[in-house]
Amino acid sequence: MTDAARLQAFVDRLWDEAVTPTLVDYIRIPNKSPAFDPDWAAHGYMDRAVDLLESWARARLPALPGATLEVVRLEGRTPVILIEVPGEIDDTVLLYGHLDKQPEMTGWSEGLGPWTPVLKDDRLYGRGGADDGYAMFGALSAMLALRDQNVPHARCVILIEACEESGSYDLPPYVDYLSGRIGDPSLVVCLDSGCGNYEQLWLTTSLRGMIAGVLRVDVLTEGVHSGDASGVVPSSFRILRSLISRLEDQITGEILPAELHAAIPAERLTQAKIAAEALGKEVYAKFPFVPGMRPVTDDLVELILNRSWRPQLALIGMDGVPSPGDAGNVLGPYTAAKLSLRLPPTLEADRAADFVKALLERDPPYGATVSFTPDKSGSGWHAPPLAPWLAGAVDRASSAAFGRGVAMMGEGGSIPFMAMLGEKFPKAQFVITGVLGPHSNAHGPNEFLHLPTGKKVSAVVAYVVADHATRKR
Repeated sequence: MTDAARLQAFVDRLWDEAVTPTLVDYIRIPNKSPAFDPDWAAHGYMDRAVDLLESWARARLPALPGATLEVVRLEGRTPVILIEVPGEIDDTVLLYGHLDKQPEMTGWSEGLGPWTPVLKDDRLYGRGGADDGYAMFGALSAMLALRDQNVPHARCVILIEACEESGSYDLPPYVDYLSGRIGDPSLVVCLDSGCGNYEQLWLTTSLRGMIAGVLRVDVLTEGVHSGDASGVVPSSFRILRSLISRLEDQITGEILPAELHAAIPAERLTQAKIAAEALGKEVYAKFPFVPGMRPVTDDLVELILNRSWRPQLALIGMDGVPSPGDAGNVLGPYTAAKLSLRLPPTLEADRAADFVKALLERDPPYGATVSFTPDKSGSGWHAPPLAPWLAGAVDRASSAAFGRGVAMMGEGGSIPFMAMLGEKFPKAQFVITGVLGPHSNAHGPNEFLHLPTGKKVSAVVAYVVADHATRKR
């Protein structure tokens, strides 16, 4: 029987004395993911981050008899950290996280910055602490807390990659290479997701897929005087706008083609209603709206479904358009837009990308040169139903750590690793959770790790791993 008070006290002390100071050092390292730092190997920042986490973990391994750690490096790929902790139960639990980071982003508040760790109240500001530097520390904290009370558990494998923010393209070769050491886990714990609030455990039940690409419209070989050409030469921007309207209703934001939608399971509808009751207006109030701005609807359940099960389009970059201060009276030769289309969890991304490309390039207005070049796609993930033992375990864990029962909700983002794991381990149960709650702003300015939640999620992992072993005995 696990002593909950002792377990949480152990985790809290470990975080205060050793985890948080190391995360402060980790935030200082600009180890951007390869997509944002193609010369990552030459710059050495990723190796610095790996060395920091490796050093911290190795210092704790003597408390876990028989545990091993290896930094695995396949040629031309970002490294992974593999930690194996022996167990008393003939089974395997896989715990996953990543240590690479998103780029700096502008708009940080005064005194804050991506590589400037700042401790303020219960928050540790800086890039990567919450997404997802804490994961290895959380997983090892759980292992150490169980060992402190000699609580039996299955063999645990902690896998920390360095390519997640680039789509995890380096990870499948590692999973294949390490398959004999990873084994066939019956439980997978991923610590790279979000939480609806900081008052309870949140399980991610689904992740949307995504396709991204550049839509470009060319109408001239060079820019010309707008007074001479407007009304004769169609604006490349107007054509681009009309093409996007083939995808999206410009008034409501609804994605129009039925081919890009999927049925929402009844269970997920029920969970969305429960989540809406738990969160209330925080469903949208967590976003930094400008004064007078409002969400697309006041229906909280619909907002949750919009961000978890429905396709949505975002324009995330443009080219061919000068900044206002540099804009002369010129009708430009082209306009290009980087589009990001989130997909329902059960929709196949490659087929969706082919459909979108054909839709946008078909019958170009005025005979303009139109191209859509997909550069990133990934299918979403839909969790298998929770086994009764796990449903009870996560609710008990949430009650023990947070004082409230578990809540469940789909996430709007993507974790590419999950779809791959779902295929490799079709019989496994999944616990997908994280610390990215209201205002934590992963990928954006002022990202922070809510330290109390990090501690409680670490305790939750310990409880669930202990319950998993009980089920197997």
